[in-house]
Amino acid sequence: MMQRTHVLAALLSAVLVAGGAQAQIMDTPASHAVIMDHETGTILFSKHGDEPMIPASMTKMMTAFLVFELIDRGEISLTDQFTVSEDAWRRGGFPSGTSTMGLAPGDTPTVEELLHGVIIMSGNDACIVLAEGISGSEEAFARRMTTLAHELGMTSADFKNATGLEDVGHVVSAEDLAKMAKLTIDKYPQYYDWYDMPEYTWREYTQANRNPILSISGVDGLKTGHLEVSGYGLTASAVRDGVRRTIVINGLDSMAERGREGERMMRMAFQSYDLKVITPETVELPDVKVWLGQQQTVPVSLASKMTIAGHKAALEKARSEIVLEGALQAPIKSGDTVGKLVVTVEGQDPIEAPIVAEASVKKLGFVGRAIEGLSQMIGGSNG
Repeated sequence: MMQRTHVLAALLSAVLVAGGAQAQIMDTPASHAVIMDHETGTILFSKHGDEPMIPASMTKMMTAFLVFELIDRGEISLTDQFTVSEDAWRRGGFPSGTSTMGLAPGDTPTVEELLHGVIIMSGNDACIVLAEGISGSEEAFARRMTTLAHELGMTSADFKNATGLEDVGHVVSAEDLAKMAKLTIDKYPQYYDWYDMPEYTWREYTQANRNPILSISGVDGLKTGHLEVSGYGLTASAVRDGVRRTIVINGLDSMAERGREGERMMRMAFQSYDLKVITPETVELPDVKVWLGQQQTVPVSLASKMTIAGHKAALEKARSEIVLEGALQAPIKSGDTVGKLVVTVEGQDPIEAPIVAEASVKKLGFVGRAIEGLSQMIGGSNG
């Protein structure tokens, strides 16, 4: 039978709470939304964040990332040139009526130019040209995108094309898009800088960056998306006071609503959400009662760090308790796992970490055990 020792709220309050948060737990009109702490990858807020959704042009983050990987492996270079096919022009150029880099059949842009067309101009033609030039067809390139995504832990991803145009079964979750942003920022900072460019010109055609919140303090990327079937979406990242947060929203009704909600979500990401790391050095746990031992209690500590994240209002109400697997009996060796610390934050699964004994406790001898048993019969158990 499990035994639970409730840890006083004051014990963890200094670690869990940063000031008096007055905000209420938030919601969003987006159908899917995520706020992620960049350094740890911890999801601070999620609304259907783990559900596969239609990403539209936010797909292009994965298109670009695969190209970055192939450059890094030496399979292609930034100066390689690919020829624009008739098919790429018709399905992704001006005739398509979709977002385009403005390529024409027979053009021979470099990989670097095409990446700028993908990242800044959201050019569907640039995506198709890269896919055909690298893998022979867009379908083959999309399969490589899916394979790489799965290898990197983005298991919700199933890419059918390189553009994000509507295609049956073409999905990825908001949480996996946030992971994609983190991977891009961490592994390829030299290319991530391109997401912050305000505009790009291919020949005489200039296209502004579509990210509606690039002008907001600290925002430096990443990508918008829109289809009639998916609504308006945005993946964006920002740094403030050395802390980076990433948001993903999708399913909004208009470009204007995307801009407003993107700005609000980013503001909330920094103002209303917090992340604290509890380590053995930053929290002191109460001693745990020992049965049939030469000492009645044993000091305990965390065996590993715990990351606690969420809305500040929820963190203020977080509950913590020590959970033992039944009565703790001697003998105990220093370093033995004796239970776990469980922290519960509203709206989240409980967060657990093992606790270990900081001292050894020998078992009582026969006489001591008899006296202990007698005292329990007379005085009862304190639990």
